[in-house]
Amino acid sequence: MDQNQVMDILRQGMWVAVKIGGPMLIASMAVGILVAIFQAATQIHEQTLSFVPKLLLIAVFCMVGGGWMLNTMQDFTRMIFTQMLG
Repeated sequence: MDQNQVMDILRQGMWVAVKIGGPMLIASMAVGILVAIFQAATQIHEQTLSFVPKLLLIAVFCMVGGGWMLNTMQDFTRMIFTQMLG
C-alpha cells in the first residue's frame, strides 16, 4: 500500500464520517437554535429544555436512518479490506 492509497482511504473515511454524522448534526443544530429562540422569547432558561428535544431527534434519526448508516459503514469497511487483501 503506497502513500496515495492511504491518502485516498483517509479522504473516503472523512467523507463517510461527514455523510453519516452531518445530517444528525445539522438537524440537532437547527433544533438547538429553535429552542434557544424559544428560551429567549419566554425567558425560560432550563438546561433540559434544550437537551431533551435534541436527544429525541437524534434517537428518531438513528431509528429511521440506522440501516442506511450501517450499510454505508459496511461498504466502506469492505472497500478497505478489499484494498488491503487485494
